[in-house]
Amino acid sequence: MAASPVSIGSVGLFCGSSTGADPRWAEAAEGFGRALAGEGLRLVYGGGAIGLMGACAKAAVGAGGRVLGVIPEFLRLPEVAYEAAELVVVASMHERKARMFQEADAFVVMPGGIGTLEEAIELLSWSRLELHQKPVVFLDIAGFWRPLFDLIDHTVRQGFTPPQFSAAYAAVERVDQLLPRIRQMAAAAGAREPMPLTVT
Repeated sequence: MAASPVSIGSVGLFCGSSTGADPRWAEAAEGFGRALAGEGLRLVYGGGAIGLMGACAKAAVGAGGRVLGVIPEFLRLPEVAYEAAELVVVASMHERKARMFQEADAFVVMPGGIGTLEEAIELLSWSRLELHQKPVVFLDIAGFWRPLFDLIDHTVRQGFTPPQFSAAYAAVERVDQLLPRIRQMAAAAGAREPMPLTVT
């Protein structure tokens, strides 16, 4: 029996704690925050007031949206926690990711550094192990995530990842495509065939 479609009420965001080199990324983060508020969806994010994460959270709050920030105690001062959001302070990065995963029904990955990359890879790894079918959508402005997708394709060609893995995530180029793509993936949840745990 196929699993029920995933119901979307909260969307997790992984992205940079800086704004990066391209001003379009901050504009996109702000636009996504406003879009979530407009759709009545809660933002679940890393709790900071700076960088792309802060831009998104502030835009969501400014538009009347609901925001849950999850931040480790040791980052509360360096990341300048966004006190206007509902904040949960946890003990570690591991606990932060676990709480965000628990609270969010889908995930958006915007441009970021090594921390964002690590968070995205863990989400994809858990999907590979059939631990979840939550939608994961990358915002691929100006091909930012193309090198990651090329690497994943390389692991498929070399026989380490099954071809079905391509259904575990999606990429869009515009903010207005994020929520429709999330809903499309949620509606299809349970319809895709299980991935083999070993590739033969």
